[in-house]
Amino acid sequence: MFVSFRRQRCAMAAALSLWALFLAPFEPARAATVAEAQSPDGSLRVSVVVEDEGKLSYRVDRKGVALIADSRLGMLLGNGRLERNLAFVSKSTSPHDDTWEQPWGERQFVRNRYNELRVAIGETLGAKRRFDVVFRLYEDGLGFRYEFPEQGPEPVVIEEELTEFNLAHEGTAWWIPAGEWNREEYLYHRTPIEAIGFAQTPVTAKLADGTHVSIHEAALVDYSGMNLVRVDGRRLKSVLTPGEGVGKVVRLAPFHTPWRTVQVADDASGLAMSSLILNLNEPNKLGNVSWFKPMKYAGVWWEMHLDSKTWSSGPRHGATNENVIRHIDFAAKNGFKGVLVEGWNLGWDGHWFGDGGEFDFTRSYPDFDLPKLSAYAKSKGVQLIGHHETAGNVARYESQLDAALALYQRMGVNAVKTGYVADAGDIQLRGADGKLRRAWHEGQDMARHHLKVVSEAAKHHIAINAHEPIKSTGLRRTYPNWISNEGARGMEYNAWGKPPNPPEHEANLVFTRLLAGPMDFTPGILSLSGAKGMPIQSTLAKQLALYVVLYSPIQMVPDLPEHYERYPDAFQFIKDVAVDWSDTRVLNGEVGDYATVARKQRGGDDWFLGSISDENARTLKVPLDFLDVGKTYRAEIYRDGADAHWKDERFSFARESRDVRRGEVLSIRLAPGGGQAIRFTPVDGR
Repeated sequence: MFVSFRRQRCAMAAALSLWALFLAPFEPARAATVAEAQSPDGSLRVSVVVEDEGKLSYRVDRKGVALIADSRLGMLLGNGRLERNLAFVSKSTSPHDDTWEQPWGERQFVRNRYNELRVAIGETLGAKRRFDVVFRLYEDGLGFRYEFPEQGPEPVVIEEELTEFNLAHEGTAWWIPAGEWNREEYLYHRTPIEAIGFAQTPVTAKLADGTHVSIHEAALVDYSGMNLVRVDGRRLKSVLTPGEGVGKVVRLAPFHTPWRTVQVADDASGLAMSSLILNLNEPNKLGNVSWFKPMKYAGVWWEMHLDSKTWSSGPRHGATNENVIRHIDFAAKNGFKGVLVEGWNLGWDGHWFGDGGEFDFTRSYPDFDLPKLSAYAKSKGVQLIGHHETAGNVARYESQLDAALALYQRMGVNAVKTGYVADAGDIQLRGADGKLRRAWHEGQDMARHHLKVVSEAAKHHIAINAHEPIKSTGLRRTYPNWISNEGARGMEYNAWGKPPNPPEHEANLVFTRLLAGPMDFTPGILSLSGAKGMPIQSTLAKQLALYVVLYSPIQMVPDLPEHYERYPDAFQFIKDVAVDWSDTRVLNGEVGDYATVARKQRGGDDWFLGSISDENARTLKVPLDFLDVGKTYRAEIYRDGADAHWKDERFSFARESRDVRRGEVLSIRLAPGGGQAIRFTPVDGR
């Protein structure tokens, strides 16, 4: 029996009201510190505290100053609370330091250096259950999680976590609402920390002294996603996404929760350089994944958002043999390795949003010949990128998953864009009893579903780029075929959004959503125009810079082929820019204001730089200290014209070149809503 979206919304609201009854300010009386640990560089210190009522809490200091004040730990279980009558049992500490290699990523090698503190806790009354709280402290933040030992045959039912994050100082926060219909696709609120409402993570804050903090989670496996609600002051409490049955999480012990993460840096640039989320995930479980190569791709996509083509069949159908061949030829001519085709399979006619009951993932419309087009693409050195839109009907998709992946493998398709276009809380899945139920995009069942898709896809040597997904939590380290996610407001809102994305949007994403992992934002609309001529609030140069600033190993070239032909100078950067990197440097930035990122091409010597601004013009001084010593580089510069402006001079643009060396300082002028993109190529013998 279906549970309506409205009923689930009401249930969540009632649950939040119920939490308010027991979330009174928590100030431990006569607290005793039972365990402490610090990061390898000594900058972070965590203290675990048990007070006389047996309540458990932690606090974090950074450089000798409070960062997170006393914050509660604990659980509300189906058979009682792990909150009072808790006692310290034992503790242990251990250091760790290694370096691991990413098969693809923002940088090739990642150092994983931390000190771990494990605190064993037991109940003094009642069932006398045991659990551990494990902290890992890095230079760039910390993670902690709960670990439950084996406790017999009955499952552990988690109604809620009591985990808190009590920020010790005033500051500004950037956040998007949780529990709303449009999943993660909202513009960011910028408010005092004290004005945070019910928020999704990551939540980013700039404290009064300039310290930047981001609260999120890592390794979300078989568990419900964590949201945050402000209790009082600057105290934020976790609220798990509802499940489709009893409890928000149901697990058999032994098990552990995801890591609750706190990334921290002196400034916004340092925050964006953090590898904490990745490091808290388990190593690669798939082995050699060289069958996937990072790439740029074109596709039958933007024309549907412009309403010049349709996903459904008929005279304006986009996924026709003729139109797909046109895109394959465009990709081959310009060195792009993939072509995404949406609307190829049966099920798009009629009402599909939030339903998906007619989707067939192995049968195509009559005007789309999958074997023929796959062979043609291969002959051109291009591959088709598959598309599995489920409309949130997970039950139907899973019933066809094996056959759908096998078909793509036979056709030489090794990357698939999945989609879950349905209102939040309106996922359709089968419960343990076999009945069809409604669920949330970030509940425990969807955490299981996404890993099932990724794991099954890996068996067929297929990579997954998920849209309308569960949040990114670094699982790309463990499952490197999980190449990208959407999970935020992307470029399509510039076609039909009311409002479209404002100039500050991408500078928000760099220091919020992108901290969680790659995003398939689909930059590069050189026409700067959406449906019915709606202007995109960006300059031409900014569209180029986004290829460097917004990281994804699979970057779309989404505009219509004829639009790229209209702007050959700007298009040259899109053809040249790399998508896989050996090194990344975030050179400067402020959340929602501006960002400058430099990345070195993996397997090459070129560096690429992207710099973007919000609605304000600004000039940034950028030292070229990332370039190699002793080398001269030819800098190909793609910049805003002298009169460029996102409102009325969006196409004002200039391309120029000059020689530069390490030690020089570039002056980068950004127009309002503008950007600058640069390719640095070593000059032989100089």
